[in-house]
Amino acid sequence: MRVYLVIMDETDEASVALRFAARRASRTGGTVHLLALVPRQPFVAFGGIQATIEEEARARAEALVTAAAGSLLGDSQRPPVISVQTGDGVDVIRAYLAEHPEVSALVLGAAASGGPGPLVSHFTAIAGQLACPLYVVPGAMNDEALERLS
Repeated sequence: MRVYLVIMDETDEASVALRFAARRASRTGGTVHLLALVPRQPFVAFGGIQATIEEEARARAEALVTAAAGSLLGDSQRPPVISVQTGDGVDVIRAYLAEHPEVSALVLGAAASGGPGPLVSHFTAIAGQLACPLYVVPGAMNDEALERLS
C-alpha cells in the first residue's frame, strides 16, 4: 500500500499538496499520513506563560490537521493517519520518515510566489538521500491541473 506523507500547516501550498496526495492515494489504493509541526517556542522566563503558548500552538496544529483529515474522509478509501509533533520541522520530518518506513512519498507544496519555502528548499537539496521519493507540488496549481497530474 502506498503511503503519502503530507506536512500540514495553514498555508495554501499545504492544501494543494494535500489535495494531490489524497487523489494519488485514492487512485493507487493508498493512504495519507498528515503531519502537523508545532515549532518549539522561544524561552519565556515565566514557565506558566511558556506552557500556555506551547499548548495554544499545539491546539491550533491539532485543529488544523483534524480539519484536513475530515476533508479527506469523503475522497479516500482509508482514513488518514494523523500526527502532531513538536520540534524543528526538518528534524521532525526526518525522524518521522525513519520511524515509518512504509511512507512511499513525501509530498510538499511549494509557495505560489516568492521562494519555495524552507522545507521544500531543504528536502529538494537532499532528495537523493531520502528513503522515498519527494513530490513538490506547485502551490499555484488549480483543481483541474491537480486532477490531470494525479
